[in-house]
Amino acid sequence: MAGHSKWSNIQHRKNAQDKKRGAVFTKLVREITVAARLGGGDLEGNPRLRLAVDKALAVSMPKDNIERAIKRGSGQDDSANVQEIRYEGYAPGGIAIMVDCMTDNQNRTVADVRHAFSKHGGNLGADGSVAYLFSRQGVIQIALDGETTEEAVLEAALDAGAEDVVVDDEGSSVDVLTRPESFQAVRTVLEQAGFPVAEADVTERPATTIEVGGEQAESVLKLLERLDDLEDVQNVYSNAVFSEDALSAS
Repeated sequence: MAGHSKWSNIQHRKNAQDKKRGAVFTKLVREITVAARLGGGDLEGNPRLRLAVDKALAVSMPKDNIERAIKRGSGQDDSANVQEIRYEGYAPGGIAIMVDCMTDNQNRTVADVRHAFSKHGGNLGADGSVAYLFSRQGVIQIALDGETTEEAVLEAALDAGAEDVVVDDEGSSVDVLTRPESFQAVRTVLEQAGFPVAEADVTERPATTIEVGGEQAESVLKLLERLDDLEDVQNVYSNAVFSEDALSAS
């Protein structure tokens, strides 16, 4: 079993920003539309679409909105103009950042992303400058309580095809790590077994993390928040881990 996971901390920051972000529906509709365009409108045969729909339902998006987005993507209409682009760079203190975007205007998007980096003390890097620090993995976070034990989750997860199970620093939850292609199958098995899934996503997980606090944490958080708020940005990943004081102050 691997060492302590920092994913919970990273996700806590992301989830806090999601609650502030008024455009979350717009971003999810865009993800559903592109997922349907690339992999078809069948949820069972398109894991990316299934994950996007699950996220939409989790934030109470109306089913009509979801169905329209799927139909729009499957119909190959204006969604065909949307490109997926990734930008890489550094925040203050050498914190690595990857920014996944969906856009119909690449010039606008790169200008917005570059401005966010420069305004908050970071810099945009070349393709591949930080991507090697991350790996794409499914992460399923399960809360530990009197009825759910680390040993039980470990046994069930590995039997279902997970790669690893990581206990958090406080021992209150575990992160089940999977290959992206087996994420949905492992999640289904764990949910059917009755394990309380707190968070689940296919994400870019940093191989190592950097703990930041004080003024540096404030600067990094401002940059991450600014990037999150950009209309064309779908996901922001970093290898920063923040103290609870820094998170509560943000």
